Amino acid sequence: MSNKIFIFDTTLRDGEQVPGCQLNTVEKVKIARELEKLGVDVIEGGFPISSPGDFKSVIEISKAIKKPIICALTRARKADIDVAAESLKFAKRKRIHTGIGSSDIHIKHKFKSTRKKILEQAIWAVKYAKKFVDDIEFYAEDAGRADPNFLAKMVEEVIKVGATVVNIPDTTGYCLPQDFGAKIKYLFENVKNINQAVISVHCHNDLGLATANTMAGIINGARQVEVTVNGIGERAGNTSLEEIAMILKTHKKLDLKTDINTEKIYDISQKVSKMMNMPIQKNKAIVGANAFAHSSGIHQDGIIKQRENYEIIDPKDVGIDKSKIVLTARSGRAALKYRLRNLKYEIKQEHLNTIYKKFLNLADEKKEINDQDLRILMVQNNL
Repeated sequence: MSNKIFIFDTTLRDGEQVPGCQLNTVEKVKIARELEKLGVDVIEGGFPISSPGDFKSVIEISKAIKKPIICALTRARKADIDVAAESLKFAKRKRIHTGIGSSDIHIKHKFKSTRKKILEQAIWAVKYAKKFVDDIEFYAEDAGRADPNFLAKMVEEVIKVGATVVNIPDTTGYCLPQDFGAKIKYLFENVKNINQAVISVHCHNDLGLATANTMAGIINGARQVEVTVNGIGERAGNTSLEEIAMILKTHKKLDLKTDINTEKIYDISQKVSKMMNMPIQKNKAIVGANAFAHSSGIHQDGIIKQRENYEIIDPKDVGIDKSKIVLTARSGRAALKYRLRNLKYEIKQEHLNTIYKKFLNLADEKKEINDQDLRILMVQNNL
């Protein structure tokens, strides 16, 4: 099995479904160009039949992008597929992403149908989409809650009629990692033709398990992951592109790789956040403001002595200049001395003890001590 993990970015489709975060065509093209520089393999440009704006955006993204595959989402309907095919006419590499629900909950309550009819519609959709493009991805919506036997049958049948990628989504973010991993493993053990397609995973974060479930899918054989920048997306969001990229880069024993230029991660994270008016939580892994910030005295002392004491990622690897030593009432003498040295103050130990006591008094009054506060403190003490 290949050790390459394909990165399918759906920031411009699933990510844009966040209320209030809609982008216009010009903005979508700008982000698509940044995604191309980042090194993603597939860009899902939109759901063309959903609106004239989405249709236009897929067209313009197709014109602007050279290397990544451009993907358009559809339901298992003729009109959807026709419009998607038209939107992709300028794409250098194109993919139609079609599918239908696979869980009994969706079959009975969303489609008011039967397994037999749903399976027939799935097969029809892949066959019909294949008339327009060679690269067809099929999504088995709500696969996380689907019956494994029926899901395996659906996967086998859509591959048989030409699906090149099969997407196994945890649409509601319901699965536990061990269960989702077992589901992917079950498919590899029970779908006879599974090696004729790439198995993809698309996980949502409703229970905070999107990244864990995606990794469970990878470990059990999935070779495409569907992700968004900053983990944005429907409801609680999707698997974060930056988290998967850095997990695979950090855990070298997995012997898995992506084509992501990780040094561009922070830059695109900031651009997406700004353009979508979607603030990044400060403690967000990899790209949050506090991801490489240290305020505890014990941690600060360890970082100053050797970065690896408390950091498993070099901030430069994701495009951040350096770690931050944040001075608070929890900081120790080592951190204070370190920051003073950066401000060109060389201080003797006896003076450090005096300054440190006054620093703590000031820190109790303020949440964070900045460089100007330190300069004033040193002047006040004739140092």
